[in-house]
Amino acid sequence: MSKRDDDRVIAVTKRGTKITEAIADRLADEAAAGYDLENARRVGRRSLAGGSGVSPRVNVRMTSELHHRARARAEREGKTLSELAREALEAYVADEPER
Repeated sequence: MSKRDDDRVIAVTKRGTKITEAIADRLADEAAAGYDLENARRVGRRSLAGGSGVSPRVNVRMTSELHHRARARAEREGKTLSELAREALEAYVADEPER
């Protein structure tokens, strides 16, 4: 492969990083050699339950107005929207009478 081929951009990442032939070759060699997962970066967030447990995700649809008001309140309280929603759901469920 010539120097000119090495510099040819063959892809661009979501963040705009240009992937050249040379970079692709280096990444392929690295992948073929295998990775030491002990040194790998952990992907995702820690479990809310602690340890290596899983925290289920729930998607909620709402009006734009409710979203705006909830974001504003979360920001005022120094919380994430998820924290605010979790606290509201906890309070709602806690109010349910025992059956």
